[in-house]
Amino acid sequence: MGYYEYGRGGFLSNIPVAVKNIILINILVYLLTLLTGDFMYEKFALFYIESPYFHWWQPITHMFVHGGFFHIFFNMYTLLIFGCALERIWGPKKFLLFYFVTGIGAALLHTGVTAFQVEHFKGLAEAGDMAAIGGYRRLMITPTVGASGAIYGVLLGYGMLFPNNVLQLLFPPVALKAKWFVLIFAVIELATGVLGTRDGIAHFAHLGGMIFGLIMILIWKKKNRLYYEG
Repeated sequence: MGYYEYGRGGFLSNIPVAVKNIILINILVYLLTLLTGDFMYEKFALFYIESPYFHWWQPITHMFVHGGFFHIFFNMYTLLIFGCALERIWGPKKFLLFYFVTGIGAALLHTGVTAFQVEHFKGLAEAGDMAAIGGYRRLMITPTVGASGAIYGVLLGYGMLFPNNVLQLLFPPVALKAKWFVLIFAVIELATGVLGTRDGIAHFAHLGGMIFGLIMILIWKKKNRLYYEG
């Protein structure tokens, strides 16, 4: 098992390099979003492939755009807590690969689910349902933003590498082993995604991050590459 050593300086010097840079880039993009408004969303958020706002780079860039202070705060806080542990095991290159694969995987699953919704609205519109046209148009102009897909992948990775580590939750105030914490989150995202809640959260993107994270870890385990970089 390969552990990567980091300095004993201040707080920032003890954050692994990949996690630190991801957080800094996210903060920079968030500040640019505050300054430029809709421009950052129109260019760098993720839109459906049939949308006039879609660009090929969005499956990557949407991971660095957030919808508000609490959105970015909770994502980056979770990355700091759980991502550091993974990077110290894997090293920066392998952690970055995992992070981007899970984030892009989240975008792929979200886009796939959106495709089913688009076809559903198209079928209803062809049958004369005028309300379906409005639904289709909303899908074309609705952006998806945030690092949450990759963050859920990181949570999955932590739960698989440290399954028996006990996590103390604040809401509700209970202690859970990491493996049960991850399983509960996966079930919640699946249930809320299937039920189609209107909370503005891309639940299948979260689930996609976990699925792609699971696939990567299973591949690395099969090749005996889970606990070292390469």
